[in-house]
Amino acid sequence: MGTLKVITGNYAAAEAAAKCRLDLIAAYPITPQSSVVEHLAELVYNGEIDTDMVQVESEHTAMSVVQGGAVAGGRVFTATSAQGLALMYEPYFRMSTLRLPMVMAIATREMTSPETIWSGQQDAVSVREAGWIQMFCDDNQEIADMIVQGYMISEDPEICIPVNVCYDGFYSSHLTSGVIIPDQEEVDKVLPPHRLHHPPILDPDSPLALDPMTPGELLMHYRKSHLEAMQRAQDVIDDVDRRFAQVFGRSYGGMIEEYRCEDADLVLITMGGSTGAGKDAVDAAREKGIAAGLIKIRFYRPFPAKRIAAALKGKKAFCVVDRSVSFGWNCGSMYVETLAALAAGQERYASFSAIGGLGGADISYRDMVAMIERLCQIQDQPGEYDTCWLMKD
Repeated sequence: MGTLKVITGNYAAAEAAAKCRLDLIAAYPITPQSSVVEHLAELVYNGEIDTDMVQVESEHTAMSVVQGGAVAGGRVFTATSAQGLALMYEPYFRMSTLRLPMVMAIATREMTSPETIWSGQQDAVSVREAGWIQMFCDDNQEIADMIVQGYMISEDPEICIPVNVCYDGFYSSHLTSGVIIPDQEEVDKVLPPHRLHHPPILDPDSPLALDPMTPGELLMHYRKSHLEAMQRAQDVIDDVDRRFAQVFGRSYGGMIEEYRCEDADLVLITMGGSTGAGKDAVDAAREKGIAAGLIKIRFYRPFPAKRIAAALKGKKAFCVVDRSVSFGWNCGSMYVETLAALAAGQERYASFSAIGGLGGADISYRDMVAMIERLCQIQDQPGEYDTCWLMKD
């Protein structure tokens, strides 16, 4: 099934989006995302996909254009990174709170300043409270598959929330690997024609005012409904993963992936492209008789608190590997949320936050091995520990 291509993560995102029968694409390039929309423009120009392509003057306009397309009943797509994501923040927030379905790829990048264009997850993590569903991918195949799954999730009538498909800039966006691009017929099996807003919300034959001034009591209902839909999305995400696997034979575990965790005492928690190095370190530890495992957080929003708590139950120690920082805490953002997920339980763990991979720095296999060694040292000392910075001398 499908066609095997050796392509970058950006091309994987574009090729998969092209199979989703898009009505509208808004394109504005920014490193390291640029080749996503450039390749889609090429496919449109060559007549390979029948999609309207709008080349805009900024990311703010890109999100505004697809917002209009979604309100008019279309299936829409765009992509961005870092400062571009920051520039589109106003319509980005409005996209989710208007409950308009879409998928946007984010090739994650460090935020300036100091000036940098290199990889990190600070851009996507910084907008985690803007109401979008956020998924983080580990490899190029997952990027392609999650674009398709993103529309399956977003367009579910019980959800109606836009989805970000996030992956590590340069590491995933520009490095090549084998990717099975699904055939159009296969995608059509799991992604029917977009009919969620038909008739469309905005119709020239039936004019109305969209998004009028809203009093506080009514706004409270909107926010409550949005939060409830985010929680429902966890079951939908797991169900979409099962349905996708039935057609394509590939399953990713839904909200999280557990690797060798069943009998583990020590657990690494990762998100995104550092997962592969973590799995290799777990395998090496197992060869030495160390009961190590790994949890890969696939969806950062909604946060898989119950799944993480269940996966860590009975473990002795864990380390959360962040490629972003929480400026309000002396640790990584994902570490704070993992502690919050465990707060209601009775178990106590030894744990620490590890921060690395900022501004394009590598999180290596040796880093992961060192973190498992540190977990071995603290596993019998429940309590919080200082942040470990993965910095080279």
